[in-house]
Amino acid sequence: MANVKKESGSNGGNVFSGIVIVACILIGWLVWYFIMGDGSNFEGGDNTGHPLPGNYLAMVYKGGAIVPVLMGLLLMVVVFSIERFFVISKAAGKANLDTFMRNVQTSIKGGNIEDAISACDKQQGSVANAIKAALVKYQEVKKEGFTSEEASETLHKEIEEATSLEMPMLEKNLTILSTLVALGTLAGLLGTVTGMIKAFGALATAGTPDQAALANGISEALINTATGISTSALAIVTYNFFTSKIDTLTYSIDEAGSTIVNTYRKFRGSLKS
Repeated sequence: MANVKKESGSNGGNVFSGIVIVACILIGWLVWYFIMGDGSNFEGGDNTGHPLPGNYLAMVYKGGAIVPVLMGLLLMVVVFSIERFFVISKAAGKANLDTFMRNVQTSIKGGNIEDAISACDKQQGSVANAIKAALVKYQEVKKEGFTSEEASETLHKEIEEATSLEMPMLEKNLTILSTLVALGTLAGLLGTVTGMIKAFGALATAGTPDQAALANGISEALINTATGISTSALAIVTYNFFTSKIDTLTYSIDEAGSTIVNTYRKFRGSLKS
C-alpha cells in the first residue's frame, strides 16, 4: 500500500515538474517576444530598430533567442524554490521544530511515551511522522521484552524505514535545482558566444565596421552572460538552503531516535537492578 502511494505520488510529481518546465519556457518566450519586443520600446516603433535610450526591456530583447530560454530557466528556479519552501516547511510541522523536539525529548526521557505520541499527532509533518513510528515501535518492543541490543537494532531499523519514506518527498525537485545551476551557466555561455560571433562578424565586414551590429553583438553577449550568472547564482543559493533544511530535519529525527534507544536501555537497566 505504501509503495502504491509512493509510486502515485512520484508520478504526480513528475507530471507537475514537466508542466512547470514547459510553462516556464513558454512564459519566458511570451514575455521576451510580446513585452520586451514591443515596438514602443524601440526607435521608430519597430523592434528591429535601436532601443530607446534607457529602455532596459528593449536592451534585454536584443540579447537574442537565448534570452527567453534563460528567462524560462530563471523562472523555473523561482517556481521550484517556492514549491520546495512550502513542502519542507510543512515537513517540519505546525509548531516550531526546536520547541517540538524539546518537548518530545522531555516526554521520552520521562517515560511519557503517550504524551510524546500525542505531541507528534499535533505537530504532524515528516519529522513527527518518523518519530511517532519509532515511538509506536518502542511500545511494541517494550511489551515483547527485547534485550537492549535487540531493541536498539529494531528501533534504528524502524527509524531508517520511516525516514526513507519521508526523504523522497523532501528531496524531490532538488535535482532540478542542481541541474539548473549548470544549465544557467551553459545557456548564458552559449548566448555569450553567439553574441561575440555577431560582434566579430561586424568587425570582419569590408571597409568601416558596422558599429550598430558590433554594439548589438556585444550587448547580446553581455545580457546573456548576466542572465545566466543570475540564474546559476540563485539556483546555488536555493539548493544549498534547502539541502541544509533537509539535513536539519534528518538530524532531528536521528536525535529523537537516539533518545528513544537510550530511554529503553535505562528501562532495561531498571529491571535488572
